[in-house]
Amino acid sequence: MTKVFIDGSAGTTGLRIADRLSDRQDIALVKLPEELRKDSSARKDAICSADIAFLCLPDDAAREAVALAGDASVKIIDTSTAHRTHPDWAYGFPELTGCREKILSSKRISNPGCHASGFVALVRPLVENGMLSKDSRLSCFSLTGYSGGGKKMIAEYENADRSSLLSAPRQYALTQQHKHLNEMAQRSFLTDVPVFCPIVADFYSGMEVTVSLFAGDIQGTMDDIRQLYAHYYRTGLVRYSDNADPDGLLSAAAFSGRDDMQVGVYGNGERILLISRFDNLGKGASGAAIQNMNILMGVPEDTGLNV
Repeated sequence: MTKVFIDGSAGTTGLRIADRLSDRQDIALVKLPEELRKDSSARKDAICSADIAFLCLPDDAAREAVALAGDASVKIIDTSTAHRTHPDWAYGFPELTGCREKILSSKRISNPGCHASGFVALVRPLVENGMLSKDSRLSCFSLTGYSGGGKKMIAEYENADRSSLLSAPRQYALTQQHKHLNEMAQRSFLTDVPVFCPIVADFYSGMEVTVSLFAGDIQGTMDDIRQLYAHYYRTGLVRYSDNADPDGLLSAAAFSGRDDMQVGVYGNGERILLISRFDNLGKGASGAAIQNMNILMGVPEDTGLNV
């Protein structure tokens, strides 16, 4: 029986992880009473008593939790931004070349960011295989459900007296300072961060990330990209498909409630759209974290997940 502790179990990511683990017979959850949830001594005892600990916390609190763990044998999966570009931490995206092996041999795994997951899934295979230069200057826009903003944003959107502005999509990170940018560039092997346009809309969960290219930007063709994706993502929870929804469109909510990801290639011989679809709380957060836990446990990666 694997002992698991969720530090930050009251947040959206922690709640989804707890829900996914609720029926697992191979997991024993280490729990703290509500009054001790923020007590450092109690948290340290809980973290160090676990085999695997999820950190579902703000960045500074995640760093504090790592310090509390010290040299204990517990394996930590951090869902915050704090360690996503740290060289000593395994990057928890097992479908990427070399990442699954690093996860298996590490005690410290950093879970990818939601927007970053969709971008890296599209771009890194192309850079790795010489189809896209590491010096490419890319643009990306990403549609996300409001659950990605946490409890405060969820309450804002679900308030009956909310502003009418919330009924239409809203673009944010207008200063191009989004916290995922360094991760997007580093984990895709790019020299420069992309121009990034994240948009939150009036639906609970789901994500659609798009990277646009001109044909002259790549070494190869659209079909070459399709073949690369189909081969690159032959294992794991990312799958290649160019299928659209029944109406021929692509909804950002199509993978809501799921823990896998779809990558596809659209466009024509001149202009190309690379698109990934997944749940910001699934493969973009909790689902990916549990996938990493499953790898550490040596069980099938999709155990307990909705794929």
